[in-house]
Amino acid sequence: MPAAEPDHAIEAVRDWIAQSRRLCVLTGAGVSAESGVPTFRDAQTGYWAQFRAEDMASEPGFRAHPARVWHWYQHRRGLVSAVAPNAAHHALAGFAAQHPGRLTLVTQNVDGLHQRAGSPDVVALHGDLFADQWLDACCPQCTPALQAGQLTATEPPACPYCGNLRRPGVVWFGECLPQAALDAAEVAAQGCDLMLVAGTAGVVYPAAGLVLQARDAGARVVIVNTAPTELDRLADAMLQGAATTVLPALLG
Repeated sequence: MPAAEPDHAIEAVRDWIAQSRRLCVLTGAGVSAESGVPTFRDAQTGYWAQFRAEDMASEPGFRAHPARVWHWYQHRRGLVSAVAPNAAHHALAGFAAQHPGRLTLVTQNVDGLHQRAGSPDVVALHGDLFADQWLDACCPQCTPALQAGQLTATEPPACPYCGNLRRPGVVWFGECLPQAALDAAEVAAQGCDLMLVAGTAGVVYPAAGLVLQARDAGARVVIVNTAPTELDRLADAMLQGAATTVLPALLG
């Protein structure tokens, strides 16, 4: 886009959005930060500062100290529960409600704020902080015990028959993204005619690769961020500013 005043740039992107038949939005930590969500490492304060982040967010770390890691995630859940969706979350949810089927929201965030704001069918690439999953392959009794509320009262809870532990439902260091979420994100990126990228520095893959996929498929790319990103070279427009200000202006 040629150099323009910010209002002119926003109006141009608003026109692109109005013309778009399939809009894909990718959000990152910058959107959550504007709600006051502590980053992964910000949560390691006080008592938790003595532990390495990699030991608190990896399968080996969990197997070595399951109670410690479980308690840390309970601590993080408490921090996130205390914040609320912001204007950016609500702008995306409002657009989706007004234009059913046109917007696919893909997020790197695990805090659930998009879902709490009302966005439907959010593709959560890195999982859900408030969900649990089994650590190991299930025995025949794991799922029935879970459904019947018969897990052990330990922290973390476990199957009373085989001892299989429940773990936080997020992607840890060294783990692949959930295949179903990645597949859905790639379909959205490759099938959109406009991709809006907000609050991400573009350094985490494969999420950042979705922008290249959209670009290669012929979509326009718009970057919304407070600072330069690794994805700016792919952008048709760069709107510098907080997502809480820019997204409502684009989608309202």
